[in-house]
Parts: sequence; C-alpha cells; structure tokens
Amino acid sequence: MFQFKKFTVNQDRCAMKVGTDGVLLGAWTPIDNRPFSVLDIGAGTGILALMLAQRSSAEQIDAIEIDEQAFEQCVENFENSPWSDRLYCYHAGLDEFMEEPEDEYDLIVSNPPFYSEDYKTESEQRDLARFQDALPFADLVEAASILLSENGIFSVIIPYKEETKFIGLAKECNLFPCKITRVKGTPTTEIKRSLLAFSFAKKTNYPIDELIIETARHQYTEDYIALTKDFYLKL
Repeated sequence: MFQFKKFTVNQDRCAMKVGTDGVLLGAWTPIDNRPFSVLDIGAGTGILALMLAQRSSAEQIDAIEIDEQAFEQCVENFENSPWSDRLYCYHAGLDEFMEEPEDEYDLIVSNPPFYSEDYKTESEQRDLARFQDALPFADLVEAASILLSENGIFSVIIPYKEETKFIGLAKECNLFPCKITRVKGTPTTEIKRSLLAFSFAKKTNYPIDELIIETARHQYTEDYIALTKDFYLKL
C-alpha cells in the first residue's frame, strides 16, 4: 500500500503502481475553473481521482478502468477514502464509455499508457497498463474533446518526445494548450515528461515552465516540494 497524508492507496492488484508521474499530474492539474465534475480516464489505483477529490470541491468525480483487477482495487480505494460519496469508478474501456456519454466534464485527466514500441513483457496486465495501443493518444484526445464542457480543462502527462505530436492531435480536435510544464529528474538530465493542459480557448500567451524533481538522490527541489507537500507524508 502507499500512504499519503489524507488517504491510502492499495495497489497489490494493479499492474501500474503509484509513481511520480501520477502524483505530479494529480498535484499539477489546473483547477482554476472550479470543476463541478471530473473524469479520470484509465484510473488504475484511482490516485488521480483521489488527489483531485482532496484538492477540489468537485461533487462528481468519475473514473474509468478497463482492467478488472485494477477496477476492483480502484473501487476499494475510493470506498476507503474520506471522499467516497463523490467518487465512482466504471469498469469499461474508453470506447465502451463513449457509446452513451451522459455527462460533460469540467476537468478530464489521464496518465495514459505510452510505450508505443513493438516489444511486450510477459505480463498482459502490465502491457495493457503501459502500452499505447491499449489507449491510443488520438482516441484519448478525441474522447476528451467530446466529453469536455465548454470551459473545461483536459490534462495529461506524457513523454516529452511525444509533446509536439500530442499538441497536434489536440489541435485537430479544437483543443489548445493553456499550460505546459516540462519535467526533469535532475538539473543535468534531459527533459523526461511533459505536463500538458488544454482547453477550447485558443491562447497565444500561456505559461510554459520547467520542473526539476531533485538536485541529488532524495534531495528534492523547493518547486517539487511545494507541488507535492499536501500529499507525500515525508515532505
């Protein structure tokens, strides 16, 4: 299990464990539009939905998860949290969920699978969680554009090398960047991840910045601590 300050995440049945990517996205995602409804696509343990329940006053926080074991664990994590009355998980793939979309969402988040290379591991469950063919970026962006409310925000974390391609896909669906943060492990390493937030409003001037996680092993930067201190026990 992974213990945060205000909730616990059990993860023994999930292929994708709690990791830095998920915590970064959950802490970074803009909530300036005061979302009433939130959707987490590909929930895994449910960490994004749980973090957004802690950060926002959203009354409807839905999640979808295709893998049965992860879905069951996500439901358990929701039920054991202080916000169980606001959290709901659907056992469905995105295509299935899109067949009869009932609601629009003010905030949509996803930490999508992104290994698009041709190799696979021995674990089918882990492959489903990690490989892009389980949830292609084009499908994700299109779904977000359909499910997002007029003033909604769509937020993801992806490999930096995929940033230009992803922004291009979003533009085709009339979604435009409103905030970008590029993430480096240390000051001397290459940019590894891109945190991207999109809206239907086309902005020429929006914040683009860089986040460095640590200066040395377990020596976290002030920016990283400021972003995650409401969640991590030891920060």
